[in-house]
Amino acid sequence: MEQIRRQIPQEEFDYQTLLHCLKGYERPRDKIRALLKSNAIIRVKKGLYVFGPDYSGGPFSRELLANVIYGPSYVSLDYALSYYGLIPERVETVTSVTCGKNRTFSTPVGRFTYWSIPLDSYRVGINIIQLDERRSFLMATPEKALVDKICRNRDSDIRGTEEFETYLLKHLRIDPGELLRLNPNRIKEFSQHWHSRKILLLATFLNQNRGRDR
Repeated sequence: MEQIRRQIPQEEFDYQTLLHCLKGYERPRDKIRALLKSNAIIRVKKGLYVFGPDYSGGPFSRELLANVIYGPSYVSLDYALSYYGLIPERVETVTSVTCGKNRTFSTPVGRFTYWSIPLDSYRVGINIIQLDERRSFLMATPEKALVDKICRNRDSDIRGTEEFETYLLKHLRIDPGELLRLNPNRIKEFSQHWHSRKILLLATFLNQNRGRDR
């Protein structure tokens, strides 16, 4: 197992990488079953693994795993809003957006959900977050995460800027100071991809909010 650990520097790895490390074995699949049984490695889903606690070199990235478990996808919605510090709650489920079908995966390392949006809305507002020289993952920009959240919550009855203030500050509990970090012009651009009057109204509210702060 120590030899495998030396050959795989990252915490997340796939079946082909593991098979390459076991190329000296006559029955590599039997060895993989033994590693799983001993909890030396943990199967996140078919063909995707992380090291077990006894062989972990550090925390694995649930955000990176979310990208790989189901794709194409990027982390967004509540998890991204929490990651950026826009909402106060710690979010356990890794929430993502996809241009595929809605999916949910309950795994040994956590729950992952994917919400489907149109391709035109999907392909804008995505950041590459670099973990180290080998590893990175895709996540919505703060503005896109908020836009995805608002479009996901279709039950919210928002018709004016006052209702937006109530929704953002009381329902989502976003700190007013955090709203000033958001770029209204980017959100206005996203409204064209979502074809959403509600998102255009969000850009208007943020512009007004900036004006009041001056």
